[in-house]
Amino acid sequence: MCLQFTVNSAVGGSVVLPCSSAEHDLKLQDTDVHWRHNGRICIYDIIKGKDRIEEQDTRYKNRTKTFPEEYVRGNFSIKLSGLTHADAGTYICYITPSDEQKTVELIINGV
Repeated sequence: MCLQFTVNSAVGGSVVLPCSSAEHDLKLQDTDVHWRHNGRICIYDIIKGKDRIEEQDTRYKNRTKTFPEEYVRGNFSIKLSGLTHADAGTYICYITPSDEQKTVELIINGV
C-alpha cells in the first residue's frame, strides 16, 4: 500500500512528516522503519523499536526528532526542523516486514 502526503513549510521552520502503519498487530521487536530523502539519503532508522542514527546523513544530524511513545501505536512520524530549500523533495517511510511505504512530498515556501 502506497499513500502520499504533501506538506508545506517555510525556510527555518519545522514540519512533521507523517508515517503510520495500518497493521493492527504490529510487533515492535520485529519492525524496522527506514526514512529516506529522494530515494537514497538516510534521514532516520527505527530498528526493532529503537532509534538508530549511525547511518544518518550529516545534513540531518540534530534536526530530526521521533516520537518513541507513539511507536506502539504504529506511528513512525518524524519532525524535521531548521528547514532549508535543500530539504524540499520526496521522503519515503518504509515499514518492514509489512511492506508498507508512505511517501511525503515536502514543499519549502519562501525565499
